[in-house]
Amino acid sequence: MHFSIPITEKVVDSLGSRYVLYSVYLEGFLFCKVRYSQLHRWDVQLRRAFGGSVPLFPPKFYLAMTKPMVAERRLQLEHYLQNVGVHPHISNSEVFGRFLKKLQLETFRIPSEKAVLNIFLPDGRTITIDVETSNTAERVLEVLSYKLEIPRQLMGYFSLFIVQDSINGNFSVLKRIVDFELPYVTLWNMKAERCRIGIRKWYMNPSLDKMLMNCTAAVNLIYIQALQEIERNWSQPTQAQMQKLELEKGSNKIKFLELMQGVKHYGYLQLSPCTCDYPEPNCTATVYMGNGEVSCRVTLLSNKVEEVCFNVNRMRCWQVTFLIPNLEEQGHRQEQKLELKFEYSDLDSWRWITIYTDQAFLLSSCLQKSFSEELMLPAKGDLEMQIEVPLEDKMKKPSKQQRKTSENLQVTTRITSENQILGKGKYEVFAQIREEDL
Repeated sequence: MHFSIPITEKVVDSLGSRYVLYSVYLEGFLFCKVRYSQLHRWDVQLRRAFGGSVPLFPPKFYLAMTKPMVAERRLQLEHYLQNVGVHPHISNSEVFGRFLKKLQLETFRIPSEKAVLNIFLPDGRTITIDVETSNTAERVLEVLSYKLEIPRQLMGYFSLFIVQDSINGNFSVLKRIVDFELPYVTLWNMKAERCRIGIRKWYMNPSLDKMLMNCTAAVNLIYIQALQEIERNWSQPTQAQMQKLELEKGSNKIKFLELMQGVKHYGYLQLSPCTCDYPEPNCTATVYMGNGEVSCRVTLLSNKVEEVCFNVNRMRCWQVTFLIPNLEEQGHRQEQKLELKFEYSDLDSWRWITIYTDQAFLLSSCLQKSFSEELMLPAKGDLEMQIEVPLEDKMKKPSKQQRKTSENLQVTTRITSENQILGKGKYEVFAQIREEDL
């Protein structure tokens, strides 16, 4: 989970009292607005439940806050939310989810009531389900699994996403909806951006398909996603591969998916066109994320096209940065400019690679997912022997290996100072993996 607070605003209540309202963003999108006092009461509840494992909460200021003090508290609250979110036993708890659910409803002034939610399948078909506006993504997935006839223990291999069909026909995946988030409210907040909720598989290693082969409904779901990837040119089979796929298409879905394992970029997530600074500055790039790598098709300034791949096992850390210096004045998601930077081992040296994309938070989530899978499958051997239940289900009762994984994938946030390398006024989310664990 990537929490950030890039925006603060001063508010005067009905009694004339002034306070600061913090806009909390989740995965780069506005999630809720909250006061310091609300977060403080929540911290008290968390400490009653979890004691000393709860991170330190920012102290109170007893004098009127100056602008530097507001900026300092904003940064401290970012750190607090990020540090709370990395503890699975806290983030999966009722006290954690109940508070954030209430905040999301109150921010957008949506009452808790019955509603209808349309979930889009990769082939464009719609599944309509009856929900409450206050139902979390986890609950919506449970209802959806019943509708699709997919066993609940397999739903951890799938997730809900906000997807977008632009006017020019391009299709984009904007963000993953996290378990405690309210899909109805999230979609309502983005209704003006041609967005909808879709279900897609949620794993970066395509070979994990084999974990679903005994479930006809799950096979159908990943099969239609594979067809969509070919149709949209996310996966790129050769002519010979395409001929074999056409023979199995529709008649033998399992064989079709087995053949897809050898197709370039099968199961990868493709980002919208963006730019990067490798191998030279201001390169146009198409970025694919999957199977333990970030693959880039780069167009150089000379119009020469190159393909470069970055293995996640050679990354040491990464960070997401808001590039607009006056984000508080802008205040709109569509005006945000983001970048993701990762430190990469190039032979005997380390260098920073930068990708400028509005899907930077989604890419960061995919990197975390990929690292988690790499750590859980170090030998890449027999997957049936190594994985018994979906990754998401295991997180609810973490094993020793997963506790180690969560410790290594720590995420914090900070704002760079004027003397730091990235410059003044940039807001960052920073993820770090210890080098000895790679």
